[in-house]
Amino acid sequence: MNRVPDSELELVPGGTLITPDATAGRALAFTLARHSIHNLQPDLDVLKGGRPNYSTNPDSLIAASQVVAIEFATIAAANGYWR
Repeated sequence: MNRVPDSELELVPGGTLITPDATAGRALAFTLARHSIHNLQPDLDVLKGGRPNYSTNPDSLIAASQVVAIEFATIAAANGYWR
């Protein structure tokens, strides 16, 4: 199996959801979403093989955006909404 690198499988990179600002929080949300997908499908060949199907499907892209939005909401709450 052509496996995703271990660095891409860390569920909470750096071990914390605390970020200095919303921009860093948004970047962390994308990272968390990506790492979740990598943990669900650690075989890079299978993962990349499905990309032509979901990367051009509006419903798939909206679903991916929803995952990032949920991650961002969690991070924002953990950071007291950066107040």
